[in-house]
Amino acid sequence: MPRNHPPVSIIGVPTDVGAGHQGARMGPEALRIAGLVGALQARGVEVTDRGNVDGPRNPWLPPVAGYRHLEEVVAWNRALLEASTAELRAGRMPVVLGGDHSLAMGSIMAVANHCRERGRKLRVLWLDAHSDFNTSQVTPSGNIHGMPVACLCGIGPAALTGLGGHAPAIVPQQVKQIGIRSVDQEEKRLVKEHGLDIYDMRYIDEVGMKRVMEQALAGLDEDTHLHVSFDVDFLDPGIAPGTGTTVPGGVNYREAQLVMEMIADSGRMGSLDVVEVSPALDDRNITAELAVDLVESLFGKSTLMRD
Repeated sequence: MPRNHPPVSIIGVPTDVGAGHQGARMGPEALRIAGLVGALQARGVEVTDRGNVDGPRNPWLPPVAGYRHLEEVVAWNRALLEASTAELRAGRMPVVLGGDHSLAMGSIMAVANHCRERGRKLRVLWLDAHSDFNTSQVTPSGNIHGMPVACLCGIGPAALTGLGGHAPAIVPQQVKQIGIRSVDQEEKRLVKEHGLDIYDMRYIDEVGMKRVMEQALAGLDEDTHLHVSFDVDFLDPGIAPGTGTTVPGGVNYREAQLVMEMIADSGRMGSLDVVEVSPALDDRNITAELAVDLVESLFGKSTLMRD
């Protein structure tokens, strides 16, 4: 049965100010060239491409006080927060094309505010190789794309934690992280201390992806807004080389399809980020094309007609 999806608004965020490699700023165009808009329209989804939000260029400077490009990251996230908020208020689903993963702060803060205004619950599925729970004290690099989950949970500079007007924007119990296989040494202590719910690759290997997704989606109801934040380094670099922070041993194609199909089956997805596509590191845009294929599955593409 075809599902009814709200109208979708595509928002490009062409920046890599939060990253340690340049190139993710080209991700939104790579995803458009890979046919994202047409693929969703072919599924019967009403799609409007709002173009790109604008922000400062990447100055490519070293960290200051443990944060690299803090002012620029704040500016880009503020622009995205405003753009996503406008779409949510209009009853539309923001689909955010990154850009590096620091932009998830603006994206998720908009959704968290939207849920608070409407008295709804929020769950965040964080599909990533990294837990992104660093702070200025423990980061080895100062790159803010390694900090968005911590900042969303109120741990970080006030310029970021309070950007949405409500700090913390979310609590760790609202986040389910899947595919994790790279956590910095001190970051391991932080995620344990804050009780982050992490389904790492060892756990996926032990119990299988179906059980992982059943656990991650358990308790969703019609009053829950599900936000999916999909970093393409979630995938194994053998199938998705076009990203700046590849980690071996990632999620394979069939596992990734199962993740997306089970999210689609829940019928709860209300917003989406697709981030860290870096065409300069890719092979003939295959990573963006794979990301589009997986997003189609999030919107209900499956091999057979299923109940």
